[in-house]
Amino acid sequence: MSQPGFALFDTAIGRCAVAWGERGVTGVQLPQARESETRARLQQRFPGASESAPPAEVQRVVEDIARLLRGEGPDLAAVTLDMERVSPFCRGVYEIARGIPPGATLSYGDIAARLGNKGAARAVGQALGRNPFPIVVPCHRVLAAGGKVGGFSANGGVATKLRLLQIEGASADRAPGLFDGDGAFGFDPAAAVQHLRACDPALARLIEEVGPFRMRLDRTPNLFVALAEAIVYQQLNGRAAATIFARVCALFPRAQEGLTARQIVRAPDQKLRAAGLSRAKLASLRDLAQRAVDGRLPTLADVNRLDDEAVIERLTEVRGIGRWTVQMLLIFRLGRPDVLPADDFGVRKGFAVACRKREMPSRQDLEKRARRWVPYRTVASWYLWRAAERARK
Repeated sequence: MSQPGFALFDTAIGRCAVAWGERGVTGVQLPQARESETRARLQQRFPGASESAPPAEVQRVVEDIARLLRGEGPDLAAVTLDMERVSPFCRGVYEIARGIPPGATLSYGDIAARLGNKGAARAVGQALGRNPFPIVVPCHRVLAAGGKVGGFSANGGVATKLRLLQIEGASADRAPGLFDGDGAFGFDPAAAVQHLRACDPALARLIEEVGPFRMRLDRTPNLFVALAEAIVYQQLNGRAAATIFARVCALFPRAQEGLTARQIVRAPDQKLRAAGLSRAKLASLRDLAQRAVDGRLPTLADVNRLDDEAVIERLTEVRGIGRWTVQMLLIFRLGRPDVLPADDFGVRKGFAVACRKREMPSRQDLEKRARRWVPYRTVASWYLWRAAERARK
């Protein structure tokens, strides 16, 4: 190929990097928490490589990786990899893993069996944990026994692995079906709780008092219904909002799969107002519905390919949908692992209780402390809500 070099490039999961040498691609790096950390990691792994524009053959690899992470699924099996420093056993593992197509999975035991050594499942897992070519060697498509997710050594751990599987439409027992992005966590709750216990003594005390993480996700037929319900629920108590939303849905008794955007677009204002919608909420609901009909509202599948901030940016374009509303969607509908609603009164109140503060903390105080909780700020937020509830009681 060319002299050793590396380059960073944008993907749907963040800024990745690729390194190359004379014999082919020498390494791929998934995103770290910051671009500077991704670059530093590549420089540590390949000290002789300099950052430069990739040669044509590597540029094609970059483009194919980006396409794969958009869910377009190109085959990367033909990418030339430099495995000179890879042991024969690891090389065998990687070659089998490269044969797993997007949307499919194998287990560690399956790969061990194909290597002719059924007892080598743990060694297979260790080899994949050292994989220098993630995505090109798709170690995220290899699961533990029984369809369990298993580990993942990249930044974000299991949450990153689940997101990659989600993009490709593969399945694991932690998220049944085709990872439609609703009704199943995109992370391992047990690992999240363990991380929070270890990184913050105040949270460790709170977790001990509250007990297990019991948050459950709400299912929804599509993103339009989830956002329509969120609009109705704004600034109302749960019972009143549920009554109004039920009345709106009842206006269309022939609908077989719940409320649709076209039904809202076609319904007269008087009919919708009679269900209990305020003028402001009616205007928001109509804007949402028109966007859905016009194709300007992303689907759940689209949202699954976006990071949290990109989802917030897209959905807050809808009239009446603010940052907090989208954060609640990310937490309670999509099960994203690292959402911190720092402006939420309950989260800030719970933080004051957990950290034994006499005054309500500022957003900046909360965000500074929350750096410890990455990448599981969703779980931390849930426990802080519980702390606020306990204080009220």
